[in-house]
Amino acid sequence: MNFKSNWASQLDARASQAEQAAAVVREIELEQALMNFRASVKAWSEAELSRSRMAVKVVGQRHWWPAAGWALGCALLAGGAGGGVYEHHQRIVTARVAAARAAEQQRLAAADQARDAEEDLLAKVDKDVSQEVPSAMEPLARLMDDSK
Repeated sequence: MNFKSNWASQLDARASQAEQAAAVVREIELEQALMNFRASVKAWSEAELSRSRMAVKVVGQRHWWPAAGWALGCALLAGGAGGGVYEHHQRIVTARVAAARAAEQQRLAAADQARDAEEDLLAKVDKDVSQEVPSAMEPLARLMDDSK
């Protein structure tokens, strides 16, 4: 049994050495792949840096034009609405002034009529008061005038 156990232990040792060797080989292959990748990235970076480039003028887009258009449109709309409101206000004020003038003219016409009526009444009273002879004695006064 000794031989068998010795042989098994040797076999296990060799298997363990094979596994370790395979792990070392995998690690070396991984390091080699990473070094190759690193070298290719460096080569690409150097190639990009050394490559000649053309300067390109970037035309700035006019982002302020739409905003200016909206602002101008809003200003025109506000001006139009303000003009309409002002025109309506002016019509109301003009109507009030015309109504006040008409009322003043009617008041003046009524005052003229009252003054004319008062003057007519005063003229009648003046005529009645200024008679020389009362109306009951008027026929006698005519007779006296004819006799002169």
